Amino acid sequence: MKIAVLSKAIHSWRELLKAWDLRIVFFVSLFLQTFLFFAAPLRKRVSTPYVIMAMWLAYTLVDSIVNNATRLILSNRVSDSPSSGGPSSTNPELLAFWASFLLIHLGCPDTITAFALEDNELWRRYLNQLVNQWSVVASSSITKLHKTKLLLPNLIIIVAGLFRYTERILSLYLASFDGFRQSLLTKPDPGPNYAKLMDVYFSKKEANLPTQIEIIQEPKRIPKATHDQDKLTPLTDLEVVQHAYRFFQIFKGLIVDLIFSFRERDQSRDFFLNRTAREAFKVVEVELNFFYEILYTKVQVLRSKFGYFLRLVSFLLNLVALGLFCKIDKDGFLVVDVGITYILLLATIAHDIIALGMFLLSDWTSVALTESDNIPSFLVRILRKSRNVNRERWPDQDSSSTRHWTCSFGWCMQIKHRRWSESLCQYNLIHYCLNARSEWSEKLIGCFGLTNMLDGLDYVETIKFTDGLRDLIFKEMKMKSQMADDLETAKEISVARGDWVLQIEGCTELLPWIDEVNFDASLLLWHIATDLCFHTSNADNRDVCLLSKLLADYMLYILIMQPTMMSSVAGIGKIRFRDTCADAKRFFRRRKTGKAEKEKKFSLNNIFAVEKYFCSCKSYMDILRFKKCCCKVKTGWDEVHQQACRNILDVDTVVKPVAVRGNKSKSVLFDACILAKELNKLGEERKWVIISKVWVEMLCYAACRCTPNSHVAELSKGGQLITLVWLLMAHFGLGDQFQIREGHARAKLIVEK
Repeated sequence: MKIAVLSKAIHSWRELLKAWDLRIVFFVSLFLQTFLFFAAPLRKRVSTPYVIMAMWLAYTLVDSIVNNATRLILSNRVSDSPSSGGPSSTNPELLAFWASFLLIHLGCPDTITAFALEDNELWRRYLNQLVNQWSVVASSSITKLHKTKLLLPNLIIIVAGLFRYTERILSLYLASFDGFRQSLLTKPDPGPNYAKLMDVYFSKKEANLPTQIEIIQEPKRIPKATHDQDKLTPLTDLEVVQHAYRFFQIFKGLIVDLIFSFRERDQSRDFFLNRTAREAFKVVEVELNFFYEILYTKVQVLRSKFGYFLRLVSFLLNLVALGLFCKIDKDGFLVVDVGITYILLLATIAHDIIALGMFLLSDWTSVALTESDNIPSFLVRILRKSRNVNRERWPDQDSSSTRHWTCSFGWCMQIKHRRWSESLCQYNLIHYCLNARSEWSEKLIGCFGLTNMLDGLDYVETIKFTDGLRDLIFKEMKMKSQMADDLETAKEISVARGDWVLQIEGCTELLPWIDEVNFDASLLLWHIATDLCFHTSNADNRDVCLLSKLLADYMLYILIMQPTMMSSVAGIGKIRFRDTCADAKRFFRRRKTGKAEKEKKFSLNNIFAVEKYFCSCKSYMDILRFKKCCCKVKTGWDEVHQQACRNILDVDTVVKPVAVRGNKSKSVLFDACILAKELNKLGEERKWVIISKVWVEMLCYAACRCTPNSHVAELSKGGQLITLVWLLMAHFGLGDQFQIREGHARAKLIVEK
């Protein structure tokens, strides 16, 4: 009896699922489209892995859901007559009509065409998918809707979907490496016709005519400036966007390793030398925002005349399809299916209208309004009245705090105005060793390939980018740019990884820890030495200490957690890091420094404070105060960290570590201890000045050695400070990408009379 009831229940569930599966599929597809439409811009503003993971799931599920929906519609169980599923069965005519919307969904929202750079290189696959999907939908519509009232609206939606999919394929092609590089190449310039000129020249000479070749200087083509170049007043938000777009048009060739002329270098260098750190970073942030949009959105297509035509025709077709569907007789259609059809039509039109509004409020429109020669005057007046041009893009806010960000309303409002995540990821070697997992858990996690992901969640801390760090980086780069008047000096400075600063500051005794080791070893040495000095320092000015510590932890994060950005030293760097960690863990076990001592300090010193705050929580604000209390609990962790650093510095290092361990182990733990002791000899104030400058130089060196693809790939994950430094160095003229001496002269044959 129970088996019969269970069998009947399973049969009923199957019939219900059979009747509603397509409706659910279309609702899920529409939900994913809407989610990507509004959430995709967050990729350039946040670096939270959960947000990025959600977008990745939505992006990858769209294609699979559309393919499954097509398979269900064209399966054998969807016949030309209503199925025997009862009143819940969907009319075959509406099924065929719904299938046409799949082409629009495959076209992706305007805010995202590629999740990663690799997706742009797959534009041929999407072109093949367009041909297959369009042929399947078109044949299904002709077969099922032949001589029916839905034939015309269905054909209209098919054409609109074809246009939308075409936009995506064109965007992917233009953002691919070959397509983007091809679009940047100028028209070939063969120069004067040398063979013809020589023939004429010698024929004149043989005729004893006084002839000579003279170089005629042509007038230089000076690009149109958006404002007076010599004007050094503070930049408005509009001027920031204008300058960012101008430099974007010049330096977008960095992505495909193009080289630039000295004239372009001088223009950019002169501009940034006369700007403050805040203004310079504003310009670079907007410029990287332009990079992001041409690589990951449809902006390149939508800003062209062909794109305007496609979008206008597609929008009008959707309106016509909606009007035709409203007028047709809906007898024989279920009310719920009619409602779903209206939702699909209205959602498609709403997406187009909202996308138009977002585009009109974008930086691209602000730039276009300054070049109003190509825009109708009435449209310029309308857009200017909308206050798009002069709206506040960088609201004043205190960014000097390095505390943890909380998920609050104010934080959400700040995200809206960001150009990148404005955060630094921190990864500390000693903290990792003090809080290491057990061996069996490491092996278990490694079997599933989750080590890097869980390390990022457990050991990586996100801290807000500070104004002090921005000013420090800009000051050092500006000073170097002022000294790099010629290309040779600029190249010498760009390849320096700390040694140039040490020579300038007269600390030649520290050069062996940079010149005599590889970059990955030097980075680990200075990271550990900075940590040791920081937790045992009594300096009065803690700001410089903190900035050095932030850069030290950030650079280790780039080396270990972002190996693609350090591809040249990632392999040996990882080996050296593992050996150093093993050495540190063994040392801490012998000194009994680690989790046990941390838990003891936590339980004895802070348990009563935590209990007091927790019992008093009666509102949301109280919960926030409790969270702050939990942050205070971490003082127990800091005490353990400080004790660990003191234990390392207490080790007698009379004999060099290499004489004891040999060359098999790559550990640099006690080499860093020796370096920290040498740094302590400089005095507190001078020590931290040297350390901060060395870290800025290492950051610049790593930024230049990172491939352009790795830099722009991070734009879709919230961006990285090292990417801003890379572009800022190019603007300051530091690097080897300026190699063209642009001339403005032509040879001319002159016959003297």
